[in-house]
Amino acid sequence: MERGIMRFVLAIAIAILAVPAWAESNSTGPVVNLGYAKYGGYHDADSDLNVWKGIRYAAPPVGKLRWQAPQPPLLNNSKVTPASNNPPACPQTGAFGVPAVYGFNSGPGTEDCLYLNVYAPPNATNLPVFLWIHGGGNSVFSASLYDPSALINTNNKGFIVVMIQYRLGAFGYLASPEIKDKGALNAGLLDQRFAMQWVNKYISKFGGDKNNVTIGGESSGAGSVMYHAMAYGSNGTNLFNNIIAASPWTPPAYRYDDSFSTGNYEAFANLAGCGGARASEFEARSDVFGCLVSLDTMTLQNASGLVSTTRGYFGTFAFGPVVDDDYIQDLPSKQLQSGRVAGKRILVGNNANEGVPLTNPEVYTRDAYGQFISSTFPNFTAEDKANLDSIYQIDQSEPGNNEIRYDTLGDQDPTALTVSEMATGLQQSVFNIAAESLFDCPAQWLAEAFSCTSNSSLQAWRYQYSVTPANHGADLTSYFSVNGGEMPNDDFSRALQKIWGNFIMSGSPVISMADATAGYSNATAPVDGDNINWPAYTLSEPYQMDLNTTGGDITLITVTPDLSYYVRNGSGIVNNFRLVNGTSWEGGRGERCSFWRDVAPRVPY
Repeated sequence: MERGIMRFVLAIAIAILAVPAWAESNSTGPVVNLGYAKYGGYHDADSDLNVWKGIRYAAPPVGKLRWQAPQPPLLNNSKVTPASNNPPACPQTGAFGVPAVYGFNSGPGTEDCLYLNVYAPPNATNLPVFLWIHGGGNSVFSASLYDPSALINTNNKGFIVVMIQYRLGAFGYLASPEIKDKGALNAGLLDQRFAMQWVNKYISKFGGDKNNVTIGGESSGAGSVMYHAMAYGSNGTNLFNNIIAASPWTPPAYRYDDSFSTGNYEAFANLAGCGGARASEFEARSDVFGCLVSLDTMTLQNASGLVSTTRGYFGTFAFGPVVDDDYIQDLPSKQLQSGRVAGKRILVGNNANEGVPLTNPEVYTRDAYGQFISSTFPNFTAEDKANLDSIYQIDQSEPGNNEIRYDTLGDQDPTALTVSEMATGLQQSVFNIAAESLFDCPAQWLAEAFSCTSNSSLQAWRYQYSVTPANHGADLTSYFSVNGGEMPNDDFSRALQKIWGNFIMSGSPVISMADATAGYSNATAPVDGDNINWPAYTLSEPYQMDLNTTGGDITLITVTPDLSYYVRNGSGIVNNFRLVNGTSWEGGRGERCSFWRDVAPRVPY
């Protein structure tokens, strides 16, 4: 069921250390001895990879460990634990207003969910490592939705992949002064960092190189990657070298003690039965935290889901990272501007139509537009609103959404300000405002942070995924497509997997012309000898690669009466890669991103 939902969202989203651990094996397949436990994985014949699913990397965060920093697993190495099935998903906490068909729904899970999956080539030795953090609004989905075997094999089995899970919703991101005093803020982020520490300690047992780690993610997973680059200020880290951030979702980042965070905390406590009179049963007659720790999991899961699906505006997830004055010390818009980041290199991308599906698709009138802006940006001044209307050319956006929809070319009129494959007029303005403020501009800020002239050791590469329909999450089918036959076509998916693989293995996304064009004379890519010409992103030369296809047959896909899009299928599809200016893109995205940075304290971003 989960896999089917996700497919829909994707279419719309020293001796013992030197010897590979699977040298010790039994009938269950390759066995790894981690000291605290032994896990028996399996050899997948189809992919020719050794796989371990459901390796515990931290103690169950239950009971007194709720809302605490992750702790090491207990000793359990008396027998081999089977590791051939996906771990249980963490409790799922859905989004406000988003129709169930999109898959961002609340659902039961298991609090004991701090597990990871490892995919390694047989006889791997000292290979680079890619650690993947799944997306889902910091609130839904799991490691089991992703299979990296094609990504590994397309790149000649040149690296190991680790897929992690982490606490979601209220379990991972409940925030208040009481949580800071008695527990740990940003528990979900701390879980992710603990998994990085696990990789640093144990990945050599799988044949990986702890000193050559790339962390990556999509959507809120990419947002999490951004926060790890900012961690502690940032004073650097030895846990990763490189970063892949695909569509870095950056919703408002409130302080742990402001009215938004404490309001959600109070609402959660009340729904769980720990507000008011119930709290008086506990120490000091005000120990709401103690009450929450004592409750059964389903009561807490229901409260988490209800808070997130009743408080906010369309597409909102109530719980996410907060500024905690420790791990996260500043707003992304501010810290990234100063270039204070950990890691050495970043590959960062966004999709052409990020505004779908987490933005209200029924904003057809001026009144509806005004309500959308007021509810989404309640702290905007009258001047902020006037400036926003000016740079997004709202006076030129016709009411309604009835015109012919089509993809924009990005470097000529008309632009995404007024039309896309998803919408036209005011509705497209709303989609574009959401896309740029939540995804595109944070991606630009990340690229700029790794282009900081005061630190010449940093490097960034920038891209846009433009293959129709290019909605948020559509690119995941390229990175993780296994058997082909899904959008987009196999040649494009292979090229994109090569781009990621090269970056993981060598620190550069530049691929050969042969890989970029798949040998077709009518495929296009910027040429630099035998390779594509893809220079690093800099403030003075803000180049990005536009990754698209052309050719084939065009088919209309209708999802709902308000949402339809065209796809390319059949034969004759070829890659169409172009090097473009990212700041002049779509009628001046760079200028609009400057606007979002200026108003960031009032969002806050």
